[in-house]
Amino acid sequence: MFARTVRPAVNVARVAQQQSQGMATLREIEQRLKSVRNIEKITKSMKVVASTKLTRAERAMREAKKYGAANNELFKHTETEGAEEQPKILYVGISSDGGLCGGIHSSITRAIKKEMATNPGTIAVVGDKPKAQLARFAPQAIKVSFNSVGKDVPTFAEASAIADEIVKNGGEWDEIKIVSNKYLSAISYESGVTSVISAKALQAAAGFQAYEMEEDVSKDLAEFALANAVYTALVEGHAAEISARRTAMENASNNANDMMASLQLQYNRGRQAVITNELIDIITGASAL
Repeated sequence: MFARTVRPAVNVARVAQQQSQGMATLREIEQRLKSVRNIEKITKSMKVVASTKLTRAERAMREAKKYGAANNELFKHTETEGAEEQPKILYVGISSDGGLCGGIHSSITRAIKKEMATNPGTIAVVGDKPKAQLARFAPQAIKVSFNSVGKDVPTFAEASAIADEIVKNGGEWDEIKIVSNKYLSAISYESGVTSVISAKALQAAAGFQAYEMEEDVSKDLAEFALANAVYTALVEGHAAEISARRTAMENASNNANDMMASLQLQYNRGRQAVITNELIDIITGASAL
């Protein structure tokens, strides 16, 4: 008799608990859906902003590459023949402080590690992101670093300031290897190395010994070539970063859309299950009368 009296109350309590759990789960899914929808709006807006900036960055890169081509032509004839000692190399990693752009910074770090495995040297870094990565790899090798560069399209004044600081505080070096990202297309990039030699090595080059040159002229030429190479690397790296950020935001928006579709389906199924349980309870109660 007692069992028959208690059983309906237990069933009612169990059904109420299941409905409560179902509603709580639906509220959680609805909150997640709302959060993902807000994230998708942000990433979509950032993609539009990156697409707008990319056009300007590509235009600046095309102009800067003209200077870079002239710079490369200059150093085609600067190989020193019969060098007895291993040249002192300074690696200049050029990137930026910004994030949300895929592996744009880690590609610079990997390239410098690969170069230093065969030819050890010292390091100068442009950008806080690659500096943090290289500080874990070789903190004692970092001679000078720069930040707050690349927030907008880089200018030759910024490149000149970086080149002057490298000359003053970069230590002794015979050759500088600038490691930066090369812009291939709107969806791809790769790391590359550009070499710049010192004024002393420039004077010893066979291609320049054929001409009578003053020491000050070769020094000024080497410093200008360094600033020119840094400027080209900054502008091309900036275009590669904007392109990578646009691609990253596009991928993030697509992932958010997929997640929203999955959560919406899960929400609909949960809601349908709650409605079905409520209908079963109503029909069961009506049939018991």
